[in-house]
Amino acid sequence: MPSNPANKSFLRALRSLPHFDFSSEAAALAREHGPDTLPFLEALITNRHLTKEEACRLWSVSIGFAYVDVLASIITDEGVEKIPQSIAQKVQAIGLYIIDGVLTVAMAHPEDEEMVRRLRQIVQLPVSPVFGLPCEIENAIAIQYSTEKSLSEILDEAEKSGLRLQSDTAGGMDALAESESLVRVLNTLIHFALRERATDIHVEPEETQSRIRFRVDGNLREVLAFSRKLHRALISRLKIISDLNIAETRFPQDGRFALPIGTTKAHFRLSSIPTIHGEKAVIRVLASTDRKSMLTLEGMLVSQNILLPFRRLVQNPNGIIFVTGPTGSGKTTTLYAALHEINDPKVNISTIEDPVEIQLSGVSQSQINPHIDLKFATMLRSMLRQDPDIILIGEIRDLETAKVATEAALTGHLVLATLHTNTAPQAIVRLMEIGVAPYMVAPSVIGVLAQRLAARICEKCKEPYVPPRDVLLRYFQEEGLTDVTFYRGRGCPHCRGTGYYGRVAFHELVLITDEIRQLISEGRSAQEITRAAAKVGYKPLRYDGLKKVLLGLTTIDEIDQNTSFEWAS
Repeated sequence: MPSNPANKSFLRALRSLPHFDFSSEAAALAREHGPDTLPFLEALITNRHLTKEEACRLWSVSIGFAYVDVLASIITDEGVEKIPQSIAQKVQAIGLYIIDGVLTVAMAHPEDEEMVRRLRQIVQLPVSPVFGLPCEIENAIAIQYSTEKSLSEILDEAEKSGLRLQSDTAGGMDALAESESLVRVLNTLIHFALRERATDIHVEPEETQSRIRFRVDGNLREVLAFSRKLHRALISRLKIISDLNIAETRFPQDGRFALPIGTTKAHFRLSSIPTIHGEKAVIRVLASTDRKSMLTLEGMLVSQNILLPFRRLVQNPNGIIFVTGPTGSGKTTTLYAALHEINDPKVNISTIEDPVEIQLSGVSQSQINPHIDLKFATMLRSMLRQDPDIILIGEIRDLETAKVATEAALTGHLVLATLHTNTAPQAIVRLMEIGVAPYMVAPSVIGVLAQRLAARICEKCKEPYVPPRDVLLRYFQEEGLTDVTFYRGRGCPHCRGTGYYGRVAFHELVLITDEIRQLISEGRSAQEITRAAAKVGYKPLRYDGLKKVLLGLTTIDEIDQNTSFEWAS
């Protein structure tokens, strides 16, 4: 790439920053890479001399092209397909989207006019070049061009190359860890999962073969089957990067690993268990810890009858607010959306999580570590000596943590926490079932929000339909029946033929009134608490789910799968 004199303005802009310290380390990076080069720019970001946004803004101004965060940008299949993968890799460019007949292309060198001209000839469209970091473009290409076919081909190549787990010796394990073909298999699997928006990756052994399944939008789908000969090698590679015992195959193991994606890392949680045909592994895809976009409560499409009272709850100076639901129902996302609304320099907010999945500026975040006996209760006791105003507890799992949390709420702190219960009223009873005295639960809990996620109808192929009358009678009273329109997705390339793309949350909220506090003090049942909550507006999960159906956000099938048939009227 020929030198561009305009790039030198980047160094001048850099030196003009009042907070930038051109220390010996930064100066050494400039001498190593050249102060007007992209490697120097990436080194400044990697070594945290500048934030990615600030560094890329300065660079884009110096070359005269807008900057796009490729990994956070909208990337359409239509845009990607315009540039062949081999060319995209060679010129460090990826098509993003087409608007009004113009293809926006993220490039490492958008100022290279000759390269832009050649791209125009290849795509047969006008090209609008924007700047993207080379490492992010490289990862975006790996993710966006990955397919079931490419993953299958790499697995076939690995099998033909004779890749096996040949030995249980230390040398054999080291060789396996460094196997280039095995690294390619795992990286391609991860990239394809990220492209498909998978939340979980299942690697499952069967009698004659192994299979890979992804959970996308809450539903499992089979991706491909591969040779059993590769299964143990792939599981072993996962264990190696997760710091697990590769020789232990008889007991379950849990670990974590991270892979570089752009200037940051994607984080994953690994669980392996023995089965009759070998070890099964499930990889949970965790949120990136530096994610910029914080989901708001409005962005989550929370219904107004839930949103307004929930917002009033989180403005309370003290008390416990629970968000309940099964694993993967978005509880942490909801809690962080609430924290984002009340985050203020005048307020001391601390969190205890396992693990920290989202970083929020201005909040002190801590992670438990069971390997050194650093538990929720231990961290919580210490945190209460740190003068907190608001505490977020990732999950209340035991009596000790529950007691300390209720004590914190009674001594002037606002506590946000999660519990695993099916309904909001059950959360109150669960606290008492694990051993917290009713006289402590009654005054400390101020509200419980239960949440589920349903697959969202694909907007590209959404169509209305009128359901049969017998279906309507399951959800609406006969005397109030009129023509009710539901919606569904036909299936299209955008949603991979599923009819769904993304997810939408639906909720139920219990506000703790004086009557409910009395019932809690008396140790009454969840059913009695539910009836008392209904007097002040409580509606069950299915009620809010049906509203999302009528709004055309999800389908009745999704609500049936995620809620009980027994619901209050």
